[in-house]
Amino acid sequence: MATLQQFINAPREYTLVPFWFWNDALTEDEIRRQIDNFEAHGVYGFIPHARIGLPESIGFASEAWLHFVKVAVDYAAEKQMVVVLYDEGMYPSGSCAGKVVAENPRFATRCLERRSKDQPPVDDEELVAASGDLLYINRRSNGRIRGVHYGQDDGEPGAPPSGDLLNPESTACFFRLALDPHYERLKEHFGKTVKAIFTDEPSVLGRGAIRDARPWTWGLETVLNRDLGYDFRPHLEALWNDGYPDAARYRGDFERAVNARLEQTYYAPYSRWCETHGVALTGHPAHPGDIALLKYFHIPGQDIVWRYIEPFQDKSIEGPQSTMAKCSASAQRHYGRPRNANECFGAYGWEFTFEESQWITNWLLVRGVNLLMPHAFYYSVRDKRRDERPPDVGPNNTWWDRYRPYADYCRRMCWLIAQSAHICDTAILGAPTQLPWRAARTLFEHQRDFCYLDRDTLLDASSVDAAAVRVRDMAYKAIVVDGPGYTDEAVLAKLRPMIEAGRVVACTEAVPGIGVLAPDPDSLVARLAELAAPDVAVDPQQPGLRCLHLRDGDADMYLFVNEAPETLRCAVTVRDARNAREWWNPHTAEVLADAPPDALEIPPYEGRLLRCS
Repeated sequence: MATLQQFINAPREYTLVPFWFWNDALTEDEIRRQIDNFEAHGVYGFIPHARIGLPESIGFASEAWLHFVKVAVDYAAEKQMVVVLYDEGMYPSGSCAGKVVAENPRFATRCLERRSKDQPPVDDEELVAASGDLLYINRRSNGRIRGVHYGQDDGEPGAPPSGDLLNPESTACFFRLALDPHYERLKEHFGKTVKAIFTDEPSVLGRGAIRDARPWTWGLETVLNRDLGYDFRPHLEALWNDGYPDAARYRGDFERAVNARLEQTYYAPYSRWCETHGVALTGHPAHPGDIALLKYFHIPGQDIVWRYIEPFQDKSIEGPQSTMAKCSASAQRHYGRPRNANECFGAYGWEFTFEESQWITNWLLVRGVNLLMPHAFYYSVRDKRRDERPPDVGPNNTWWDRYRPYADYCRRMCWLIAQSAHICDTAILGAPTQLPWRAARTLFEHQRDFCYLDRDTLLDASSVDAAAVRVRDMAYKAIVVDGPGYTDEAVLAKLRPMIEAGRVVACTEAVPGIGVLAPDPDSLVARLAELAAPDVAVDPQQPGLRCLHLRDGDADMYLFVNEAPETLRCAVTVRDARNAREWWNPHTAEVLADAPPDALEIPPYEGRLLRCS
């Protein structure tokens, strides 16, 4: 059971772990000085990340690079800090800063291009199929990654070519060139100071690929035929033509087969490499709804960048990006992982305020994220370095002098969330690569917590009876289906006992095979209340209030976060109330002795903890 003193003194391993942009000439003394500065401000970890501005004499994974990484990791070990290694120079992952393609040009990202028959294949292109006046050509996608030296950014001639993640020989080359040298230089720290390796939005086409192309690789037609059980080549037109008969079916088959191939050639072997070498695979896939891919991550993650989420705007609870935090937190629970991570604040601009960072931090925490990776702390803001994906959210910002209380708050909350059980009895059904948000918004605004349950986890890792869907420690008494696109025959068959018991609820629109329909938010909330008593009830209703219920030993902890622009005041009833109840201010780690146990007052940008024991 977490006491206030334990909360105050949460272990250092739950620290913020910021991206540390290595973007200028490096020296051993400066690396150590900056690490000391991190520690003095409550930051006990970092991710060395090669960025634009690094001198050409320090190429990613070069001897010079590895030397400075070892200096940083050795010093972090002395100070009992946490290091996460980054696998690329810069992103997306999979090319080792272009070295993979330099070793073998056939390892460049490939694509399928549709073009007229008067443009036959040339050079390393390959004819896959022909239909009428059209040819389907396997060719280089011309995809790139962002590099780490000047002249290597998007659209610049020196941008490194991206590696073919659908080709097992290419990915094996990537592991050999990017991962093995780090292990050989740092093996004494793997599993100790070096806790994980971060892979960043792997792309099957690369950045800036040719327009209107589809992912491909050498021999993919054979893989498709084997995995789909039929010859896919006569149906390639469906990938471009909406009017092709059963186009949606063929596109779905193609997407599933490509995703399965990516799992086999990239994510699964990467996960095994990390297990063999005693570290966790972390980072995030390319898209916010890629929940099924997270089963390969020992620390599932997502990212919140480019102001996809902002305070007091509907986009924080609407649209695909609004699902990302619940995506990684749900994967953590369902796959039995101890942590889940978020790369946060990237490219929010220098106008990004300290208050906005606090709001987004709470947005993540109340959705169950328990490892925060701020993007980024800059090694240097000299010259134009300060304008490469700003802001610096650490030492080079005006708020650095008041950073320590914020860092302490993040460490305490990440510890509490990570070491507690998540109490939740509702799941929203999702697809392996897409998660719905309409029902999620309703549940958020009524303090009805949930997890996302994707199709693969439902079919492969759950047990179902008339009372609940069970996945590891989670038992869902109600399943919400947000539209017909999330079910198929296999899903309906697996959910049959719950459907017959009336515990599967279609919302917004009817779903074939599901008899219970809640067409609007009020009916959905009412139906869920019939299936399981609400965990939290507030009066008056507070659409801007979020809640996360945790159980730590014999104590129930309720985290409330205010996402509204004004102070919220309401009466609070919790389902598992105990005799001893007290409110904590987690930002200051103080008991609010004068706060009534059944009333909540919470300013904007802040959270409160209700402890029931």
